[in-house]
Amino acid sequence: MSTISVLHDTGDRFRIKIRDHEVVVDQPGSGDTGPTPTELFVASLVSCAAFYARRFLARRGVGDGELIVSGDFMWADDHTRVTAVAIRVETARGIPEELHAALARVVEHCTVHESIARHIEVSWDFAARPLESEVAGD
Repeated sequence: MSTISVLHDTGDRFRIKIRDHEVVVDQPGSGDTGPTPTELFVASLVSCAAFYARRFLARRGVGDGELIVSGDFMWADDHTRVTAVAIRVETARGIPEELHAALARVVEHCTVHESIARHIEVSWDFAARPLESEVAGD
């Protein structure tokens, strides 16, 4: 199992540790120093689709640097979840019509889409850990 750690920074800002990388999430009105977790969720879907699309299009001669993938998303009326994501794949010269169906099948199978399209098991565990000041005093 891979581990991602989220550390509280200040206010509504958190630092996410992913391998040797760090990403900040925050909320508008609380500093807005990074995307919200929901925006990051949608970004992970769109960027995963972009990765799959680039590989597919590169095999068909569409050069690197020509691809832009964007995603518009909609909230539920009560803002408790994302209800829809519309992903747009575009290139400088367009994508030939005869590739649309195959490209749709490819991006639909990106890892993030496969994960959210199926039931994903999420478990919870709650624990106490000593504060740094308690550890330093030992």
